[in-house]
Amino acid sequence: MAESEIKLIPENRVYAKPRLLTDAVMHFCPGCSHGTIHKLVAEVIDEMQVEHDAIGITPVGCAVLAYDYVDIDWVQAAHGRAAAVATAKRLNPSKLVFTYQGDGDLAAIGTGETIHACNRGENITIIYVNNAIYGMTGGQMAPTTLLGMKTVTTPEGRDPQLHGYPFKVADMLAHLDGVCYLTRQSVHTPGAVRKAKKALRKAFENSMQRKGLSFVEFVATCNSGWKMSPTEANRWMEQNMLPLYPLGDIKG
Repeated sequence: MAESEIKLIPENRVYAKPRLLTDAVMHFCPGCSHGTIHKLVAEVIDEMQVEHDAIGITPVGCAVLAYDYVDIDWVQAAHGRAAAVATAKRLNPSKLVFTYQGDGDLAAIGTGETIHACNRGENITIIYVNNAIYGMTGGQMAPTTLLGMKTVTTPEGRDPQLHGYPFKVADMLAHLDGVCYLTRQSVHTPGAVRKAKKALRKAFENSMQRKGLSFVEFVATCNSGWKMSPTEANRWMEQNMLPLYPLGDIKG
């Protein structure tokens, strides 16, 4: 086929740069799930045409610089307080308000704010990236760290008698009436990326339609914290994390 006869179909341009992604060089480690999730957030906001109504709440942790990469309005929250800050949605209900948090931020110091925002049914979306470790601060045990998993602070593996059990945040929140949609996704394969994008779109639409709180968990990799290559990290996640944190819709 001659080059002039080739038809470029937009949906097949896998590597097209979303319009709302900036040209800033991302600080995430190669293979990190955050970059792909950022891309999906930018794509969905662009496709919904709500960029001028979107307000993201950034956390403390690896995703702290999210405001450098997605060209919308952002507010920086104190450690763990993103869901509390996002309650400002009440001041202007027409805005799309969402938080973007890791497990060290949300499932540790931010547990209280998260639970009560969910219980109140705030019309926001919480994006929760669970990679089972503290990535930015050196690879310490997180609330979501698996049993037996070795980290800087659990060099012999997580012991439930000493460290407790992995915290399944999404499963706990499913029982709260204020949560209208709760799903667990990943971005480790092309198919998973497509499903994750649909989940984000549904969550953002729920927020705009004021149906209650939507919670989108991403089971993610941290190959630097896990001391693995990106390929090894994806494989390890499939074999070890997904049995404990299975993908799919949990509620709604």
